[in-house]
Parts: sequence; C-alpha cells; structure tokens
Amino acid sequence: MGRKYAIIGVGHVGATIAFALVTKGDADELILIDKNEKKARAEQLDLQDATARLETRPKIKIQDYSELADTDILFVTAGNIHALDHASGNRWAEFEYTREIVKDIAPKIKKSGFHGVLIDTMNPCDAISQYLQKEIGLPGSQVLGTGTFLDTARMQRVVAENFAVDPKNVTGFVYGEHGESQFVAWSTVKVNGLAVKPLAAKKQLDLDKLEAQARSGGWAVHSGKGYTSFAIATCAVKLSRAVFDDAHLMCPCSTYNAKYDSYVGQPGIIGKNGVEEVVTIPLPPEEEAKLAKSAATIKEKFETM
Repeated sequence: MGRKYAIIGVGHVGATIAFALVTKGDADELILIDKNEKKARAEQLDLQDATARLETRPKIKIQDYSELADTDILFVTAGNIHALDHASGNRWAEFEYTREIVKDIAPKIKKSGFHGVLIDTMNPCDAISQYLQKEIGLPGSQVLGTGTFLDTARMQRVVAENFAVDPKNVTGFVYGEHGESQFVAWSTVKVNGLAVKPLAAKKQLDLDKLEAQARSGGWAVHSGKGYTSFAIATCAVKLSRAVFDDAHLMCPCSTYNAKYDSYVGQPGIIGKNGVEEVVTIPLPPEEEAKLAKSAATIKEKFETM
C-alpha cells in the first residue's frame, strides 16, 4: 500500500509541506491542487527535477480532485497571506478570504469521495476545521487542524531559551484558539520534568512576558519574511506521520470539544483514524475560564460561516 497525500493550496505552506514529504521519502503519490494552475504545475516540475537526486521517486500529479477518492491524507493549506499585511496582529483578517475559499473547495472534496484524514492549516484554523468537518460530513476524528500545535512549539522555544534547555525538554500545552485568545496552560508546563512555576520563581522570570513572546512569535516571523512556512509545515507533516504510523502521539491540535461545542486547540491522541481521543487534563479554574472564553470566540466566528 502506497502512501498517498494531497495538498489543496500550494502557496508558501503547501509548497513547504510538499517539499518535506518528497525529500523525507514519505509520499509515494502526491496530488497538488491550486486555483493557480501555473503555480501547481511549476511546483510539480520543481519537485520532479529534485527526484533525480533523491532516494525515492514519488508520483506527482496536479489539479485533479477525483484523485482524492483514495488519498490517505489531505492537507488544506489555501489562504491569502496578504490579508495579514495590514492586520496588525489580527489572524481573523484572513477570514474574509478563507471563508470564500472553503465554501468553494468543501463541496469538491465531498464530491470526490475523500474518506481519509484531513489536516487543516488555514486561518482561522479552528473555525475553518469545524466548517470543513460539517460540510464534508466526515467523522470529527478525521478532520483536525494544526491549531495550537504550532503555538505550543513557540512556547517550547521561548521557555527553552530562558532556561537554556532543548525545546524538546519543555513539555506542556498551549490551549484554545490558534489566535489572540490562546493561552499557555502553565499548570501543564514542565522543564526537564519539573513544574515550570517554581523554576520561574527561582529565576525571577515573568511567565506573562514569556507567554506574550510566544504569542507574538508568528508575527515576528511574518513581519520579517511576509509569511510563516517552515514551522507550520513541520507541524502538519508531524501530524500526518503520526496518522500513518498509528503513533498514538499525544499533542495539541484543533479538534472538537463536546463541553464547548466547538473545535479548539487541546491535547489529543493522534493515530491511524486521526484524533483517536481527546485528552482532558484537569485545569485550574482560571485556565478553564480562559479555555471557555477562547472556545466562545471560535464558535462566534464559526457561526458566521
């Protein structure tokens, strides 16, 4: 059985995902779809030119929704990054564009007979993921967003820098919206296995300042290069590998939260069916209140779709 991937939207993020899948040897087949056929064709050619220097030789096809019928994993990465150019920190600025994009592509995905796992990176990630799940009609487990997986990585980087450790030695979660209402659940964060709060107190570190740094991490990248691509693509590919390997990887992602009747960034177990289960970690009341507020923000936007 070959590993078949498809990507709808081959802008900065989609193209980076395609490059990672091809160079890592993950994809046996790869379908690229974009509203700009010239762009899809160019990315196809560029990747095909690379295969003469790679160990593997994936089949790369373009612009054919019917190929989704037996695709294992579909990345939906379409968007309009220029919507953010004057947004001054508001991820919802893309919403006016992405809302129309998903209204166009969701029926095409449904019609194709796609029944694999869909991973969404479009912004606003949580509302779009929920919309895709509802419109395509797949079980909720099979439609997930990268959500706070990326924001958690940014938190790990910031905390690691302040404690001079490897980011992989920082554990814990950012919850909520992939956006302004997200929050670091400091009650879950550990550095080298030790709770972060006492460690931060000892070093006289202000956790609110660290959280602000992590939250603004995406804007720091965007303001310098005009978009973000490497970290979000890495998160998307990691989720896809967890699906293919049936890894039962515990990580944050955007998935349905029954308590708040909304998709929201929270820890889940990722395996062959997508989100195998949602992990409910008891949060202190102030963090639970932040989660409720963030979920309400997402739900409000979803309902305008």
